[in-house]
Amino acid sequence: MSEDVYKKLATVLDTLPNGFPASETGVELKLLKMIFNPEDAELFCDLRLSFETPEQIAERTGRSLEGLDDRLKQMWEKGQVFGVDFGTVRVYKMMPWVFGIFEFQLKHMTKEMAELCEAYESTFGPQFFESKVPLMNVVPVEQEISSNEVTMPFEQVSAIIEKGKSFAVNDCICKKEQELLGNRCDRPMEVCLAIAPVPDVFKDHPLKARVITKQEAYDILKLSEEAGLVHMTSNIEKGHYYICNCCGCCCGVLRGVKKYGGAQSVNSNYYATIDPEECVSCGVCADERCQVEAIEEKDGAYAVIKDQCIGCGLCVSTCPSDAISLIRKNAEDIVLPPVDENDWFKRRGQMRGIDYSKYA
Repeated sequence: MSEDVYKKLATVLDTLPNGFPASETGVELKLLKMIFNPEDAELFCDLRLSFETPEQIAERTGRSLEGLDDRLKQMWEKGQVFGVDFGTVRVYKMMPWVFGIFEFQLKHMTKEMAELCEAYESTFGPQFFESKVPLMNVVPVEQEISSNEVTMPFEQVSAIIEKGKSFAVNDCICKKEQELLGNRCDRPMEVCLAIAPVPDVFKDHPLKARVITKQEAYDILKLSEEAGLVHMTSNIEKGHYYICNCCGCCCGVLRGVKKYGGAQSVNSNYYATIDPEECVSCGVCADERCQVEAIEEKDGAYAVIKDQCIGCGLCVSTCPSDAISLIRKNAEDIVLPPVDENDWFKRRGQMRGIDYSKYA
């Protein structure tokens, strides 16, 4: 029976728009067994991608209300579900594998779990990065965007920050995983920002992120830029609740850009270009700043591989000869993101040809 519930859970996760494909080795089932006990796995399968109170869940599923809120809160603490505590009421919803359960294993990640996640990447990655609806949007270094450009709010880290009323920071799950595997880079780890539109959301939060001020959030963004980390957030127009700051050696998404699909694996409205007449061939852009191997030496100067460039602007900010510029794509090449998370789910589900309405 316990084996059946994990297969059921895996099927549910693969029915969600993000996907959770079966591997030949069954490594994904080993992962689920590490994270969920059978009872939690069964309850997860009764949830939806939209928030519900324990009372609503009990009424819809026929489950007993007694003890349900406590169980769901424990699952929240284990990083199995997403919850919000409004003080007088708590609401919960299921999460995809990515972005979701995997990232929320930060406090529970062990070397064994990291090894299983790395093994599963060869199955999960190809399906995930074939999507024409990328999970994440690259947000350029804001100071490198020309003042003449008309930008959308989701293209500016400041616009995302200014909408927030609560802020927290946590270690990067990808760097934590690679550290456990012995592959950790030397860039800052505590750089994953969480943002909420209501006050005090992160106070006494079950996932124990470090509560910070708005100014501290800006300081972390500056630190990340100096360290050569790419700002990324959800590929949606509104409703952003995180900003990741990512390196190409640890980040699963940027590693996927290099391995599977090029720049189309993320959404970005910019690309960098290098003036060969101004380039002094110092190599800083290629060797220290570019996280996706999109710059190559060519004819005594450096050049950007446009189809691989994700338009983050990190190479621009440290060019000693000001030879690099951040260019906005032509209007016909710009793909507007889904309106919000629900729209993203809808588009991704349509692209995969799946019916997830039972969990919407």
